[in-house]
Amino acid sequence: MNGDDFQKFTFDAPLTTGQIVSHDVYFAGTGPAILLIQELPGIDQDTFNLAEKLIGQGYSVYLLHLIGKFGHKTMWRNTARLFCVRREINMFAKGKQSPISAWLRALCSEIETRTDLGKIGVIGMCLSGSFALALMAHDAVLGAVSSQPSLPIMGKSALDMSEGDIVECKAAMKAKGGTLAMRYADDFMARRDIMDALEKALDPHIKTVHFEGSKHSLLTSDFNQEAYAEMTTYFNMRFDH
Repeated sequence: MNGDDFQKFTFDAPLTTGQIVSHDVYFAGTGPAILLIQELPGIDQDTFNLAEKLIGQGYSVYLLHLIGKFGHKTMWRNTARLFCVRREINMFAKGKQSPISAWLRALCSEIETRTDLGKIGVIGMCLSGSFALALMAHDAVLGAVSSQPSLPIMGKSALDMSEGDIVECKAAMKAKGGTLAMRYADDFMARRDIMDALEKALDPHIKTVHFEGSKHSLLTSDFNQEAYAEMTTYFNMRFDH
């Protein structure tokens, strides 16, 4: 599977600041919808392989393209390009969500209208890891997985969610079911203190898993079969799939 196997639409919506921004969304497959928010290196063959696995298990996948060249991994260029999306993603924010949070909620509503089953799942990875968890408060989102969450940078035990966001998420999780966060145990980017903070904030509605190793991208370039199985077991239960 490669980029040519996906259809595309461009989605426009406001940030929390009111500014309208546009991003492309690529989709393929049938069945319960899962929104896959790209990680920093970009959407490349490793991401397509993840999508193909999910599609093979009966899910439809929506790939949100935020930065970089679609189909290519450009880690260092994308790191520089973060300056271009600084109004959308705040890498250092403590105690509040990035402005793109409102845009993501609008996208979830759009995907909800495109699937017969209505409810959707979300996967966030690396810089988008915690975005997925915050979306559990949205009516359209039935389940969320945070893989190697890495924000806020230099945040120590802080989260990029406010106390109000956390209360809202916990209420939604209590009603709909919990969430999943996972990382490699010795990953210096997806720090242990972030996971500990998530555990403390969202207990008892979050399961955290630390897999042996010092790599980073559990589901893509450093693919871990145990992590993938943990994630699909979670979504299968959430969707009764």
